[in-house]
Amino acid sequence: MRPHLNNPGGRPGIDPAARKQVLRLLHYGLYVLTAASGNDLAAGTVTWLSQASFTPLLVMAGIRRDGHVHAVLGQSRAFAVNVVGAAQQEIASAFFRPANVEGGRINGYAFERGPATGAPLLTDLPAWFEARVTDAVHRGDHTVFVAEVVACGVRTPGARSLALFETPWSYAG
Repeated sequence: MRPHLNNPGGRPGIDPAARKQVLRLLHYGLYVLTAASGNDLAAGTVTWLSQASFTPLLVMAGIRRDGHVHAVLGQSRAFAVNVVGAAQQEIASAFFRPANVEGGRINGYAFERGPATGAPLLTDLPAWFEARVTDAVHRGDHTVFVAEVVACGVRTPGARSLALFETPWSYAG
């Protein structure tokens, strides 16, 4: 059976409107990914994140190649993921812009250094984990980092994470 390409004129390829619609049906969470290389701290909201293995416990994260987060993560080869709670959309939006560190706060939110990587852990968010990069795939406009989880913590038991489809934002297609 031949797949339906949903494109005008039946030409090979992918119709951009169909591509956008299909990719926006994928479910994503919102997370603040942080990294530290010495005193150089970076933080940004990410959506392309998933568990990739049980043993060892691996995650994969797609990180835009032209940002400060990518540069610091590339130097440190480690990062933290701060899970944004369902009612914390304003925190996710605060990390759409570059990180500004002042007086123990990053983009206005308190943080502490992670025990395993030193990456910032946002104290207002319900859960976090730290990971060390094991592999990286440098293709397109994002790098996919595969990393082993080395530490984690829960600040708010029973919390529900924020899903991208619950916001007015889109990051796909």
